[in-house]
Amino acid sequence: MAITFDKALGIHEQALHARVKRAEVQANNLANADTPGFKAQDIDFQAMLQQAQVSQELKMAEPHSGHMDLGGGADGGELLYRVPHQPSLDGNTVDAQQEQSRFMRNAMEYQASFQFLSSKFSGLSKAISGE
Repeated sequence: MAITFDKALGIHEQALHARVKRAEVQANNLANADTPGFKAQDIDFQAMLQQAQVSQELKMAEPHSGHMDLGGGADGGELLYRVPHQPSLDGNTVDAQQEQSRFMRNAMEYQASFQFLSSKFSGLSKAISGE
């Protein structure tokens, strides 16, 4: 039985993609913190991972040229609007301090996932070289 990267790495590759997408959305929120009427957005990270896990389990071994790509995976995260704790008079729903906190937490979780993947690759290369 052959080991593939999908089996060896599991869902962690999709988790990194989801973290990057979430960082982009959060950076956009921070950039528009003073824009009147801007609505803060976020991505449901757990839903993205569940969608990626289901699509990974259902992935076909050899796609046929006649099959349509339905675009599953962690790339299609639905943007959700955030409900503000304290509404602004100009209609902006970004709370800069909370957004910075969320951004930093996402960055730390990205780093943790990246280090996990790095250790997986290190273990795989040691196994291949016979160490």
